[in-house]
Amino acid sequence: EPTVRTELMEQIPPIAIFLQENRPKFPTAFFEYLMPIVVRYLTDVNNQVRKAGQEALLILLEQDLVAQSDIENKVCPILLDLSAPDSDDEYKVEAVNIICKMASMLSRTTVEHMLLPRFCELCSDGKLFQVRKICAANFGDICNAVGQEATERLLIPKFFELCSDSVWGMRKACAECFMAVSYTTSPEVRRSKLSPLFISLISDTCRWVRQAAFQSLGPFISTFANPSSAGLYIQEDGTLSIQQSTQDVNSNSCQPSNNKMLKSSCTNA
Repeated sequence: EPTVRTELMEQIPPIAIFLQENRPKFPTAFFEYLMPIVVRYLTDVNNQVRKAGQEALLILLEQDLVAQSDIENKVCPILLDLSAPDSDDEYKVEAVNIICKMASMLSRTTVEHMLLPRFCELCSDGKLFQVRKICAANFGDICNAVGQEATERLLIPKFFELCSDSVWGMRKACAECFMAVSYTTSPEVRRSKLSPLFISLISDTCRWVRQAAFQSLGPFISTFANPSSAGLYIQEDGTLSIQQSTQDVNSNSCQPSNNKMLKSSCTNA
């Protein structure tokens, strides 16, 4: 019964945490028994079971409970198979979604060598706009996961493609994550490549794209600032933050609130 398998998946994370806390007593139980179940259920015929398996996997990765060898030898190969060009449409959409979500939880080397090539292929998927939409919406997270060199060499060309996609929702998603992409690149790339690209979005024929671009204008401009002098920093969650300089804090030492980090409401997921 699918409901039984779904319920089982929901119990996997707490069991895994228990086994981790009692690892001397159960040194191999998780890797021998539970991890194979999670991997198998990623390809289950039932949608709800697969969804539960994906959620369980993300929790396990977030809690750092999955060994690097299992990630590279068991999880990534399954996701690459599910996101292959000839894969079933529903499986492909789910696979690209899970790839994007787990990228921030894996090592840069694993993401760059195992998942990045497939992500670049999926950005150009001509069959399913849903796949391209997921790639566009998570583009900033992927850039952050692989760093500046891989972003400029492999991802920026794909970002240009998505920013000129015929589906306006794709261009809107690109506008919304523009700050995160810009922050990962060098100042020269921001000036010479991303600035003209942003102008094209802010002049887009679709008003929803233009509106998203105008909302991202301030955060995009902030990526040109020198953090040491401007006090603008990007948090790990993509939040634009302002930190007062030491001189300002000292001059207002009677106000404790000045020592706190102030988060801007202008954020782009």
